[in-house]
Amino acid sequence: MNCYNFKNFCQSMLKRLNLLFYNQGKVVGEMEQEEDKIKQALLKKALGYSASETVEEFSIDEEGNKKLSKKKVTKKHYSPDISAVKVLLERYYKTYEERVLSMSDDELKLEKTRLENILKGEVDGN
Repeated sequence: MNCYNFKNFCQSMLKRLNLLFYNQGKVVGEMEQEEDKIKQALLKKALGYSASETVEEFSIDEEGNKKLSKKKVTKKHYSPDISAVKVLLERYYKTYEERVLSMSDDELKLEKTRLENILKGEVDGN
């Protein structure tokens, strides 16, 4: 392989790698957006929500055209769902133990001091 062909080969590979990394970044961004949508839907279901439901009835007039004869709008309330709460907590929120395990030594010392102050009654636990 001469220098010219090698240079073309390298440029071609570089273009392919750039395209690959661009596409991977795009896919990762899309996945993060989808993950955010899932989290929002779970949160909505976990907290409960209200929604409007519309039922429309049509009839055919004497000319053969469809005509709206009845329209009923009802507001429906969906209660909080405990299974959505469970999934949300398991998937998105760290337990206290997990947070402590990921703390640095300095953070652990601060947390120890905070807990001691709560036990002494000097600081509110909230």
